[in-house]
Amino acid sequence: MKESANPTPSKIPVAILGATGAVGQRFVALLADHPWFEVARLFASERSAGKTYSEAVSWVLDSPIPPALENHLLESLDLGALDGIELVFSALGSEVAGPIETSLADAGLLVFSNASSHRMAKDVPLVIPEVNPDHLALASCQPRRSGGAIITNPNCSTIGLVLSLAPLHNAFGIRRVSLVTNQALSGAGLADGALLKLHDNVIPFIRGEEEKLAQETNKLLGELLLESAEDGTLDFQIEHATFPVSATCIRVPVSDGHLLSVSVELDEPATHAEVTAAWREFRGLPQDRQLPTAPLNPLHVLEEEDAPQPAKHRDLEGGMAASVGRLRPDDFYGEHGDRRRGWKFVTLSHNTVRGAAGGSILNAELWLEMADEALE
Repeated sequence: MKESANPTPSKIPVAILGATGAVGQRFVALLADHPWFEVARLFASERSAGKTYSEAVSWVLDSPIPPALENHLLESLDLGALDGIELVFSALGSEVAGPIETSLADAGLLVFSNASSHRMAKDVPLVIPEVNPDHLALASCQPRRSGGAIITNPNCSTIGLVLSLAPLHNAFGIRRVSLVTNQALSGAGLADGALLKLHDNVIPFIRGEEEKLAQETNKLLGELLLESAEDGTLDFQIEHATFPVSATCIRVPVSDGHLLSVSVELDEPATHAEVTAAWREFRGLPQDRQLPTAPLNPLHVLEEEDAPQPAKHRDLEGGMAASVGRLRPDDFYGEHGDRRRGWKFVTLSHNTVRGAAGGSILNAELWLEMADEALE
């Protein structure tokens, strides 16, 4: 007989797709003791189906496999196996995620996805809860069975970038952004030989990343508009931000943590103190509502001259907080006394926690919080 977790009555039973991969393992670890969710189904490839989780997974995290899920049997995906499940966390690769996630949402399930397949669709929310929680309204435009929707979190490098840009965009406006990413091995997954390629080496190309950074940043920092259709119905859409984002993406031999070197030109000049204050004061709905996975401070401003560093700072607030440092003038954009349009800085975020599984879980918490408010 299949062994599975028995959800606590007060918790919401959830499923994880792609449970044995790098992001799937983060979901398993982060959901093990979650106060709102309980893992009821674990799905993986057909070759892993029927095995216990501990038998099938090549566990790479420092923490052990949660005891409650060690002997949980893995399943191959079947909509019938999702009876009693309303919420799914997807760690599927983009090469397979699109049609699977669409089928689940069409069947009435809430799908919180890490894949890029649906991020740029007009009716799919792409959300960082501290930055654009109102964009969740897009899900109401999806033509699906009641209750079904796809909600996405951004690319793992985009999240760290936008957490650092949003306070500046809100306070001063942004004209343009250029950056170089130094992206960790775990962002390449577990099966593409990245570790061997990066012995005494870096790879100055990551397929699709540079385009994602530009497109996703402008959607995330765009404005939600309420539109009236010809038939009189109301609809939502995003008016994307329009500033250019120029990125170069590099894979480096670091286990976890994406480090970005960023240069930004502001609309309105700002002092060093004003930029730092915008970062330090940055908060959002997750902090106001004290959501379970939310960091107390989404951005940590680090004063050391050689910070942030992945080994030292990627795990701030359990990996859910990003950090910024090395703020200095970018003279390329000219001087304006002590107020400058151009600034350079470095930002760091944990790519499989805040940049993937943790960000998706926080999206789900925010969705449920806002749904509860709507019912009150």
